[in-house]
Amino acid sequence: MDYLPEENSRYKDLDYWDERYKAEQSYDWLGSFSKFQHILEKHILKEDSILILGCGNSSMSGDMYSAGYHCITNIDYSSVCIGAMTDRYSDCVGMTWHQMDVRHLSFPDASFDVIIEKATLDAIMVEEKTPWEVSPQADGFIHQALTEVRRCLKPGGRFISVTFASPLFRKRLYARTEYNWSIQKYGYGEGFEYFVYVMTKGEALSPEDAAVEKRLLEDTKSPPTTNATMQSEDEETFLFNIGF
Repeated sequence: MDYLPEENSRYKDLDYWDERYKAEQSYDWLGSFSKFQHILEKHILKEDSILILGCGNSSMSGDMYSAGYHCITNIDYSSVCIGAMTDRYSDCVGMTWHQMDVRHLSFPDASFDVIIEKATLDAIMVEEKTPWEVSPQADGFIHQALTEVRRCLKPGGRFISVTFASPLFRKRLYARTEYNWSIQKYGYGEGFEYFVYVMTKGEALSPEDAAVEKRLLEDTKSPPTTNATMQSEDEETFLFNIGF
């Protein structure tokens, strides 16, 4: 990949993304919308108000618009990205673009029926050494983002997370009673499986997911002695895994 950074930490640098977006036309982490469209169609209505977090230069928003989803708000923390995407989709009435931090969403409470993130949280966690123990910094960042997601969802709204992280690791972050949502898991992909998690606001965690939270709170389980990773450690393998 032409835009592969020297270190994973660069994925969290605004300067890296600004420079990349100046040169790169489009890139779809975890595959294009068509790869998981059949899953999203189960949970999104054409008339739903949709927020896409960390939209980047992905074609997903445009593809969704073409599929009939016309009320789409996109955010990214790169002004370069937002400027380019605003120009690219200027003819898409009802689709808007805003520079914004996922931890500080400037929308009123209960603004959206659906909020989607695709590999945005994965990028935040690229420096984590083991999925069994997320660093306080990453955990705090993700908790802030998820708290904002919960706030901006309407009652019954769905938060949809598209990721390469398996349930064993990602549910540790999503299965929290305070978020006030249930969790459904789907998979897609050939050869390498990616995951789609659908969290529905106002529904209780399943007994299985509540048990995940309970185990974490009790901290009775020690991390395994094997060198478990989130299916990748160096940047080249990471990008191979999520570049479907």
